[in-house]
Amino acid sequence: MVYRLKYDLAAEAVHDALPPEASERLSLALAAACDDPIASTEPYGEDDGVVRMIVTEHVIGVLLALIHRRGLGSDLVTGFEPV
Repeated sequence: MVYRLKYDLAAEAVHDALPPEASERLSLALAAACDDPIASTEPYGEDDGVVRMIVTEHVIGVLLALIHRRGLGSDLVTGFEPV
């Protein structure tokens, strides 16, 4: 199942403000998480398979993996900050 990435304007502003190398690594990590959020991320606290972390050299991101019922798709909702 492929996930769709959704993040708010504040998260987008943080991503846009990152230095180019950090932004590129975060973009690649987010793309990998859309393909397989469990394999490409780490548990955030208790491993419930829903709240996950992306950890790069410069950024820690928290993801919420949502699977919608009734065939509406799947989303990854993010929040992240520079390390």
